[in-house]
Amino acid sequence: MSTKTIAVTMGDPAGIGPEIIVKSLTQGALNGVPAVVIGCLQTLRRQQQMGIVPAAELRVIERVADARFAPGVINVLDEPLADPDALTPGKVQAPAGDLAYRCVKRAAMLALAGEVHAIATAPLNKEALHKAGHMYPGHTELLAKLTDSQDYAMVLYTDRLKVIHVSTHIALRKFLDTLNQPRVETVIRIADDFLRRVGYDNPRIAVAGVNPHAGESGLFGDEEIRIVAPAVEAMKAQGLDVYGPCPPDTVFLQAHEGMYDMVVAMYHDQGHIPLKLLGFYDGVNITAGLPFIRTSADHGTAFDIAWTGKAKSESMAVSIQLAMQLA
Repeated sequence: MSTKTIAVTMGDPAGIGPEIIVKSLTQGALNGVPAVVIGCLQTLRRQQQMGIVPAAELRVIERVADARFAPGVINVLDEPLADPDALTPGKVQAPAGDLAYRCVKRAAMLALAGEVHAIATAPLNKEALHKAGHMYPGHTELLAKLTDSQDYAMVLYTDRLKVIHVSTHIALRKFLDTLNQPRVETVIRIADDFLRRVGYDNPRIAVAGVNPHAGESGLFGDEEIRIVAPAVEAMKAQGLDVYGPCPPDTVFLQAHEGMYDMVVAMYHDQGHIPLKLLGFYDGVNITAGLPFIRTSADHGTAFDIAWTGKAKSESMAVSIQLAMQLA
C-alpha cells in the first residue's frame, strides 16, 4: 500500500457518501491508511450518533500536514454545511450540492499543490449540484474545468474489464451529431497512456462500433466507416496496438475473457451497462487525463437507502485502495 496521502471527498451529504467513506476507512485493510476526508464534520458526527456508521475518532485538522494516521482514526478537513441539522437525508437540496462542489474543489486544489497525491470521490447528485448553481454534468467535467484539462476521459475499472468512454453525460442524439475522428483518436491515446501508467507494457485496446454489428459494412450506419475506422488506423500508424471497430455486442465479453486490456466505448450506457453488470460492487470510476489520479465509487448517491446503514461500501473501498496504489 502506498504511503502517499490521498483526499477522500464526501460527495452529496444527503446520500450514502458519508456512510460508505466511514465504513471503508474503519473496516478491513483500509483502517488507518493515509487518507484525509474532506467533508462536513457535523454530518459525520450526526451519523455516528444515529448509529449509522461504525465508531471512529473523527480528528479535525486544519492542514493535510497535521494528519496523523492510526487505526480507528479518521482525519477530517472540515467543509461545513451552513446548517447541518437542516439536511434532509435522501432529498435533492442545493446546500448539499454546494457542499459536494466545495469538497471536490478543495481536493483538486490540494492535489495541484502536491499536498495530496490522489483523490477518491464519493458520489454527488447532479440535480443538487445544479440547484446550487454549479452547472457541470458530473465529477469528470468539473475536475477537468478545475484543472484546465483539455484531453480527458472517463474510465470504468475492474480487474477483468476496463472501459474508457468517448462521450459520457450527453444525449444520444447530440452524441451522434458531435462524434468525430479527432476525439476518438484522443481517447485511444488516453487509453494507451493510462494503461501504461498502471502497469501494462503493451496495451491491447479494442474500439467499439457505434451501430449494431459495428455498422455491418454500412448497412446499419456509416459512422464506423467515416469516423471510427480511420481513427483506429491513424492510431495503428503511431504504433498503438488497437483493434476495431468491433461489434459492441461481443467486444466487452472478449475483453472480460482477456482478449483486450481495455475497450473504448462510444457513449455512456454502451460502456456502463456491461461494466456494472459484471462489476457493480467493486467497479471504480477513474478520470484519465488529469494531472493527478482521481478515482470514485462507480455508483450514485442511492437516496432510497441513504442514512439507513444499508449501503455497501465495497466500491468506495476499492476506489480508495486503487487511488493509493496508483499514487
